[in-house]
Amino acid sequence: MADEAYRAVFLRIHPTGKMVLSLTTEADGHEDDYAAQVAAELGVPPLDVKVVNADTDRFGVGHGFNVAPSAGAPAAIAKTTGKILDKARLLAGASLEVAPESLTWDDGAFATGGEEPQAATIADLAMYSLSSGELPPGVEGGLDAQTVYAD
Repeated sequence: MADEAYRAVFLRIHPTGKMVLSLTTEADGHEDDYAAQVAAELGVPPLDVKVVNADTDRFGVGHGFNVAPSAGAPAAIAKTTGKILDKARLLAGASLEVAPESLTWDDGAFATGGEEPQAATIADLAMYSLSSGELPPGVEGGLDAQTVYAD
């Protein structure tokens, strides 16, 4: 396994709510599908997701990446958006001053219940994570995640 080339996906959500999905793999014709997947999982318009194939600016060159298109990309993207949602839930709890587990995820936002519901979208949370808001213990600023995989 040590000599096996691997692949990676990295998703960064900017404070504007726009997203960049960086892949180590070269274009395979499924870029619109990848953008749609991220959009559906995070509740944003697909046009807000930019896909960058073979992103040497993000991953560099010559680090053992397998750049061949990969059938494992959708699963890696789903794992990455899951990491984003996990972190976003913690940020939403801090931002809305409620227990993160009490929040519901619906239509692109974490929401509180009750008589005066509040909500925080992914874009709100990306901005919050980089602003002067208090971060939960152990959570770093920024809203991004990476998954490294081999298939």
